[in-house]
Amino acid sequence: MYRKNDIQLAAKIVELDLLRDELYEELMRQLGSKAHELLRKIQNQ
Repeated sequence: MYRKNDIQLAAKIVELDLLRDELYEELMRQLGSKAHELLRKIQNQ
């Protein structure tokens, strides 16, 4: 059986994943093919 906190954490992860997708789509609209390049650059700082 899952604890309440386990379920809340899983739900939050799903929520953040959906938000990440929305934000990535927005970045793609703004930067096009350069969006991926910028993300990698920032991740590797």
